[in-house]
Amino acid sequence: MPFQRASRFILPLILAVSTLSGTALAQGQPTPAEKLLKYRKALYQAIVFNVGPMGAMAADKMPFNSADFATRANRVAELTPMLAESYSPETQGVANSKLKPEAWQNRADFDAKMKDLVDTSAKLAQVAKGGDAAQSKAAFFDMANSCKACHDKYKAD
Repeated sequence: MPFQRASRFILPLILAVSTLSGTALAQGQPTPAEKLLKYRKALYQAIVFNVGPMGAMAADKMPFNSADFATRANRVAELTPMLAESYSPETQGVANSKLKPEAWQNRADFDAKMKDLVDTSAKLAQVAKGGDAAQSKAAFFDMANSCKACHDKYKAD
């Protein structure tokens, strides 16, 4: 009979804890805007993962490997168009975003800079397919300057 007495208290306790846990989980769910920001950050991580070695090759800090360079350039060219969708207006003001408010105030300029990044990334991938180190490095620096132009103006440090 001690089990029956204990179960009278344990069962309601378990139900209460599970109800409270469910409520806490529901409140902790990210908003669609927060999910977009997480997506944006993941895209940038993947881009940086590929740009880092290309930058080292372009700066002659590591040997130029045309196949690796072309693979990484192609990845970046595939990822950069995805960035645009992550800058949906609903993400304006989301916590932990490094996007300055000026990007929203000058949206046409921001979008033009994003398009330039997409275009220079595509050009980089195309040039890198050829395997020429000098041309690949030059195309890399063009793409890197596109990144810098936007970061200098619209990224908070």
